[in-house]
Formats: sequence, C-alpha cells, structure tokens
Amino acid sequence: MNGFFDLPSDLQYSYLGLVGLHLREALIPVLAGLIVALPIAQLCARFRWIYPPVLGLTTVLYSIPSLAFFVVLIDYFGQSETTVMIPLAVYSLVVLVPGIVDGVRSVPQETLAAAEAMGFGPLRRYLQVQLPIAAPAIIAGLRVAVISSLSLVSVGMLIGNQGALGNMLYDANTYHRPALAVNSVLTTAVLGVLADALLVLVRRLLTPWMPRKGAAR
Repeated sequence: MNGFFDLPSDLQYSYLGLVGLHLREALIPVLAGLIVALPIAQLCARFRWIYPPVLGLTTVLYSIPSLAFFVVLIDYFGQSETTVMIPLAVYSLVVLVPGIVDGVRSVPQETLAAAEAMGFGPLRRYLQVQLPIAAPAIIAGLRVAVISSLSLVSVGMLIGNQGALGNMLYDANTYHRPALAVNSVLTTAVLGVLADALLVLVRRLLTPWMPRKGAAR
C-alpha cells in the first residue's frame, strides 16, 4: 500500500492535496453554473419562448470538446485551474437549466396564486415558493453535474498538470506505474459516490414532505 500512495515529486501535491485540488476544480464550476442557471431558468420559465434557444445554446456549448475549450482559454488564462474550470461550469448548464425549469414549472398554479394573494412579489415567490418545491429536480440535476465534473477534471492533465487526480494517469504511463492509474480511477469513483450520497442527504433535508421508502408500511 505504501507504493499505492507514493506519488512522484512532479505531481507537486500529496495524495490528500490532490484530492482537495480535485474537489475544488470540480465543485466550484458546478456552484458557478448553478448561480448562472438560476436566473436563466427563471427567465425560461416565465417567458417560454426563450427556453428552446437557451436549451439549444447550452447543448451546442456542451458538444464542444474540452480540449478545444482549453486551447481557446489558454490564450487568456494560461495553463491554470481557471482554464479547466470555465468549461466545466459551461457544461453544467446543459443539465442544471432544464432541471430547474422543469422543477419550477411543476409548481401548481394554485400554490403560485396563493403566494401572490399573500403579497409575494415575483422574486420572493421564486425564492421562497418555487425553488423549495423544485428542490428535488434541482438536486437531481446537481447530482448529474457534480459526477460529470468530477470525471472531466482529469482531462486537465493535458494542460500542464491541471488535472488533479488525473495527473496520476499521465505519470502512470510516464513511470510505468499502473498502480497510480488504479489509484486515480478508484479515488475519483469514491469521490463521486460520496458526493452523490451527500446530495441525496441534502435533498432529504430540504424536502421533508417527500415520501420515503417504506413510509407507507
């Protein structure tokens, strides 16, 4: 096991340091994507004609290979974490925007009418009524976005060791140490499972009214 965690010095981080770097490069873009997606989704839900072109644009952006994104961004941000994180934030929109729109649209009109009768303005109604009810759909989108981001961070190894745990894949080939590749894959998978479980827990905390398995029994 010592060899499993014995990392080459050119990685510049300890094992735990790479784990922390991987989480940072994966989760910050998803958070940024969520912040951008919330107002966009509200506009799409309120003005339905906006939704198809927005969905088309996010789909087109998602189809751009990450390496092509890196090549364009390197001219502006160099071989840095920012160059890796911007494409991940853009990619998250293709999942988050539809999830939030569907969740907001699922709110019953009677609920919206009751909130309006109580004096809730559009912003307050969105934040205090629509988003809480749409929480299951939003969390479902976040689960997909987070897992995807955790996986795609490794591609950053192609631009100057910015792939966090993915950097071990390059060194596994360079130093003929397959254990490094196994370490990278297993650790990324474990992080994905833990992140998904945490989001499920958050969903349960935010939606105590939703039925649980076995509740009827």
